[in-house]
Amino acid sequence: MPIAQNPLSVEVTLPREDVALITVQGYLDVDTATEFQAHLANQLHHGRRHFLLDLSGVPFMDSSGMNIILRIYQEVRDLPGSVHVIAPAPAVRRVLDLTGVSITVPVSPSVEDALALIDHGPRQPRSDAAAPAEETEEADAEQER
Repeated sequence: MPIAQNPLSVEVTLPREDVALITVQGYLDVDTATEFQAHLANQLHHGRRHFLLDLSGVPFMDSSGMNIILRIYQEVRDLPGSVHVIAPAPAVRRVLDLTGVSITVPVSPSVEDALALIDHGPRQPRSDAAAPAEETEEADAEQER
C-alpha cells in the first residue's frame, strides 16, 4: 500500500505575529505525524507562542497525532503560550474526549473563539471560597449602574 494513500495537507497562516493557525486536512496518524510535527516545530522556531490547530478536516487521528499535540502544549506552556484545537471532526473530538486531551488542551468551535481565549488569558484557579460571591456582588453593582 503506498504511503500517499491518505496524504496530509498542512497550511500555516498567521492571524497575529505570535499566533500560528495550522489547518490540517487528511489522516493524522503514524504515517503523517512527522510532517505535522515539522510544521509545529518550524513555527515554534520562528517565535510563535500560540498554536491554533484547525482539525475540522481530519477524519481520523491516532495516538501519534495526540502525542504531537500534547508535546507542543508542553513546549509552549512555559513561554507562556497556548495550544487550542479548533472544530475537530466528530471522530477526532471523541478521541480527544476519551483520552482526556480535551481537558488539557482547549477545544474551540472557531478561530475567533480561540483568539478570545488567548486574549482573556488562562483561567486562574480560585484561591478562596469567597471569590464567587465577590464576583456576584460586583456583577450586581455593575447592573445597578
